[in-house]
Amino acid sequence: MPENKIWKKTIELNLEIPAEGSIYGDHVSEMEAVMRGVLDRIDRLRMDMRDNLGFDPVDHCLARIKSDRSMREKCRRKGLPETSDSALFEIRDAIGIRIVCAFLNDVYTFRNYLAEFDDYEIVEEKDYIKHAKANGYRSCHIILRVRGTYYVELQLRTISMDTWAALEHKIHYKKDFHNDKLIVSELKRCADELASTDISMQTLRDMITSIT
Repeated sequence: MPENKIWKKTIELNLEIPAEGSIYGDHVSEMEAVMRGVLDRIDRLRMDMRDNLGFDPVDHCLARIKSDRSMREKCRRKGLPETSDSALFEIRDAIGIRIVCAFLNDVYTFRNYLAEFDDYEIVEEKDYIKHAKANGYRSCHIILRVRGTYYVELQLRTISMDTWAALEHKIHYKKDFHNDKLIVSELKRCADELASTDISMQTLRDMITSIT
């Protein structure tokens, strides 16, 4: 890889602090440092995988710290007090990183490489690729504990899964459609078709790479 290559990585910081103070208290600076530290580790891992496997499995990364407003809303939905303890240690997705891979197998290859880090602890994992949600949502969710204190939620998915999730999110927030059986059914059908495409594209890549 040329040294001047720029990874496609986006960081979102929407931390406008309300008059009553941040729900994260005095943890914001440390949260930013943790997020950037994990991103740097991901970058190094990508370079190592490129050297070992011959390709970079990641198309792009997105990272964010959940906004104060969103975190307070989530605390209320879960019946938790609006405190830094709730935001950082009960909900555990204040820091979020999405890792988008081109091919299905790359998701699991990257996940397995992450599990080898002895200074990061995987405390929870939910595989919504092998066990998709009822609406068709697919992604692999991992909760890491970093520095023994802070939690980081990683979402690993393919480009197809990411596209579907983004479009479903836009539709959902435009109008509440949960009771519209036709729309729900069509979204599920689209998700299943994209999942089938992921499998087909993986098969094609395997066929091509096996040719000597």
